[in-house]
Amino acid sequence: MNIALIAHDKKKELMVNFCIAYKAILEKHNLFATGTTGSIIMEATGLNIHLFSPGPLGGEQQIGARVAYNEMDLVIFFRDPLTARDYEPSVNSILRLCDVNSIPLATNIATAEMLIKGVERGDLAWRELINRGV
Repeated sequence: MNIALIAHDKKKELMVNFCIAYKAILEKHNLFATGTTGSIIMEATGLNIHLFSPGPLGGEQQIGARVAYNEMDLVIFFRDPLTARDYEPSVNSILRLCDVNSIPLATNIATAEMLIKGVERGDLAWRELINRGV
């Protein structure tokens, strides 16, 4: 599965801890992340992650483009809803595109844990059928 990992500044430590906790599951999949978040995760976990640009420099939009083409199977986006961002429109577009393409999306740790356990059990295997065009 193709899994996107995105975290706003105040949520990066949470993302790293999530990836440490679920490394055994994550390492079996293709991981993608915005530049800064992905670099921090790789340093802490050793996971192989395809890096896009940092979020404010277009990384969220690069992931959004993959979501628009239905090329991501799961998006984990730990966002900071209490801090205003100049790039909030790109954040909202990722959320909207996940809805349009029925891509599972977690914006908080509770949902992320439920979804990653679902990945482990095979509950999201239907995404592979979509990607193969079956």
